[in-house]
Amino acid sequence: MAAEQKAKLEQQLWNIANTLRGKMDADEFRDYILGFIFYKYLSTKMDLYANEILKPDGIKYAEVETNKESEALLNAIKDEALDKLGYFLKPSELFSELARRGNAGGKNNFILGDLAKVLTSIEQSTMGSESEEDFGNLFADLDLTSHKLGKSENDKNELIVKVLAHLEEIDFDLKNTESDLLGDAYEYLIGKFASGAGKKAGEFYTPQQVSSVLAQLVTVGKDKLKSVYDPTCGSGSLLLRVAKEVKDVSAFYGQEMNPTTYNLCRMNMIMHDVHYKRFDIKNEDTLERPQHIDQRFEAIVANPPFSANWSASPLFMSDDRFAAYGKLAPSSKADFAFLQHMVHQLADNGTMAIVLPHGVLFRGAAEGHIRQFLIEDRNYLDAVIGLPANIFYGTSIPTCILVLKKDRNKDAERSRSILFIDASQHFEKVKTQNVLRTEDIDKIISTYKNRTAEEKYSYVAPLSEVAENDYNLNIPRYVDTFEEEESVDLAAVSQELKALEQEMKTTDATIADFCKQLEIDTPF
Repeated sequence: MAAEQKAKLEQQLWNIANTLRGKMDADEFRDYILGFIFYKYLSTKMDLYANEILKPDGIKYAEVETNKESEALLNAIKDEALDKLGYFLKPSELFSELARRGNAGGKNNFILGDLAKVLTSIEQSTMGSESEEDFGNLFADLDLTSHKLGKSENDKNELIVKVLAHLEEIDFDLKNTESDLLGDAYEYLIGKFASGAGKKAGEFYTPQQVSSVLAQLVTVGKDKLKSVYDPTCGSGSLLLRVAKEVKDVSAFYGQEMNPTTYNLCRMNMIMHDVHYKRFDIKNEDTLERPQHIDQRFEAIVANPPFSANWSASPLFMSDDRFAAYGKLAPSSKADFAFLQHMVHQLADNGTMAIVLPHGVLFRGAAEGHIRQFLIEDRNYLDAVIGLPANIFYGTSIPTCILVLKKDRNKDAERSRSILFIDASQHFEKVKTQNVLRTEDIDKIISTYKNRTAEEKYSYVAPLSEVAENDYNLNIPRYVDTFEEEESVDLAAVSQELKALEQEMKTTDATIADFCKQLEIDTPF
């Protein structure tokens, strides 16, 4: 039943999203529909919480503003709501009220101005409170003045009223605290938008099957986490995926450079009922201006932008994240810079998993030096996992996952080797994308957990062998996937050719006879 409810809700929300599809690009109408869903979520949570508070007084929240003690009641509710929810909405500012007014009397009533004020009011309600940073500018990308919503103000209003009316008909089932249907549906929509956003998708979304692999890798042997961190967190899907693999995550940390995606991440956290006091998401460039630099995390996951540019300023040679290596990642390829940053923030008992392009396994110069330092000097590299090509939105390049641990020396046998897994040929093709199936994911995780060697799939390489290969980690050096071609029976081929020759002679004779009867020249 839950699966059916989930599928129904996802389809309903996607259908509503399609009312905006013809007006703008996928990444633009994404911001509108997800913003409106988030507004309804906040309103529903506010209404449910306020009604719970008012239950002993026999008052409904919808009636508070007409109550003779309205000011005192609203102030009391606001104080409690800011602590519990992190924000506050008056009854007249709730989604249901705006949707009702927009369609009152079956007309298209003008609510655009009021809606803009309400969205601003949500953010302003948090000013001076502990949640101010978590809710500030959350609706910055929901531009109700955009000409893409319509040429005239009435056209814009008509479209918005239609979207609100459709959303109002959907029950988000927030009373059911055991269910996360809406959070999952929100993730579904983000994924749908990513699949249609082309190259831009990589900026904010990691495909769910890849997220699942990363999340399971960093939670092996654990059912609780003190903290999880993603230095390039995008929409937050990776952080939230980690939470699904354990019973409890005490705190979520992330950093995202793109302001729009940063807003989306905070919304996604709140929509999954992660309390604002349990997450700390920052909007900054992680490499240039790290925001959690003094903290260490038990689990770290990341899918950073592949081979991105960064300053590689000589000043970073005195930065604790990079100084010990003696060299910086090249300015045209920040892959190792992200990895070094994550290693620096990893707790001694922690595990990190990062997705990178295959080039990090074998490129030389500074990258080769950093790779050797990580293995020979620090011995942090635990596993190298090759993924199929064309598995990410916006790029078809093959990628790999590097798993690093700081406490490998606790296990003498483990500390003397690196596990290599070649999962590049284990996938299903769905339309234009390659997708990891459940069995493919399970095989990766079980191989990692048990550290097993399997012909043409995995190999446990002694560190001495890696050193002999000059710390080149290219997977085919360790996992032989060569398939011998079937031998050719030359004698049989010769007989087939002789038979064909005889058939041709017979056919030529037949054609010559026909030509003679027709009194025409033969064609040969």
